[in-house]
Amino acid sequence: MDEDEIVSVEEEIFYDYTVPSDIGLDGLDPSSNISNMTTDLPLELSSEVPLHLTGDGSQSTLRSIVDYLDSALGIDLVYIAGILFKVVLIAVLTYIAANMVRRAINVHLPRVTGGGRMGLDAETETTFRTLISRLLVAAIYVVGFLMIIYQIPPLSRVSVTLLAGAGVAGLAIGFAAQDSLSNLISGIFLAVFHPFRVGDFVDFNGEYGQVEDLTLRHTTIKTWDGRRIFVPNSLMGSQPIINWSITDPVITWRIDVGIGYDADMDRAREIMLEAAKRHPLVLKDHDITVRVTDLADFAVNMRLTVDVPHRDVAYSTACDLREAIKKRFDQEGIEIPYPYRNLIIQRQEGTSPVSPSQDPPAKG
Repeated sequence: MDEDEIVSVEEEIFYDYTVPSDIGLDGLDPSSNISNMTTDLPLELSSEVPLHLTGDGSQSTLRSIVDYLDSALGIDLVYIAGILFKVVLIAVLTYIAANMVRRAINVHLPRVTGGGRMGLDAETETTFRTLISRLLVAAIYVVGFLMIIYQIPPLSRVSVTLLAGAGVAGLAIGFAAQDSLSNLISGIFLAVFHPFRVGDFVDFNGEYGQVEDLTLRHTTIKTWDGRRIFVPNSLMGSQPIINWSITDPVITWRIDVGIGYDADMDRAREIMLEAAKRHPLVLKDHDITVRVTDLADFAVNMRLTVDVPHRDVAYSTACDLREAIKKRFDQEGIEIPYPYRNLIIQRQEGTSPVSPSQDPPAKG
């Protein structure tokens, strides 16, 4: 079959169809209504149908408002609302995760590792839990912050630029935050090697107190008079510290007392030993000694050495013993001397010393 025959067959097929007389040139029935075509309702009922059922109600109005605002402000409100929702969701989940980790380490973990099950004492466990909890919580917040930045397109694009210069930025930040990084690393070393633990009694730079807290930046020491000293971890790791609780809390304390050269030294020793043995905080099963430590200019110095349960009661015990010894010395007539001074007056040449019974010569 050639091409002319194919064309003639197609014309016979399509041109035999006649358009109904009630259909206009636009293909629509003149008696029909657009709303009737969408809702399939009779013409007499279309005017009584509420607008929100025909698709032209509140939903279309809200969409029109959003479209108007988008065109007026030049932004996509729906897209921005989605970003805000993601940011709020990530922030809430980060906060919940940080609290869950903190609670799991500080509350639930001691039930598993407490009582020396891990081979560590209570103070060391507390120190490790405190530092690990803060490290993990800080890491969770950093991850959450990075995820929030990634959700914001302008910041995510800026982050790529920042990563490109991460080497230079890291070097600059390292110089600017070298003290903070030093404190952070020192805090980790203090927790690992634990020269002191949370709860230990220490002497640091002439201050005596109890280690109350160990953070990523500083160590908190509560002094005996209620003051709190915040020491950077870098200083705590580089300065000498006297730890009174690291192994054996029992310590030896000394009380120095001076007596006169004419006093009975043996009787003074007996009084000092009796006062120590009567005190309730002195450990009676440990050695209690009194020794002569110095023959000074005006006194014989004697030292009472006792053992007390821990450093926290050593100062008050020494004060009680000094008071008891002083009262017993007064009863026994043992003198605690004070310094004597000899005053020598030299007369000038050509003048005679003045006698106390004579008046000084009149001037002129």
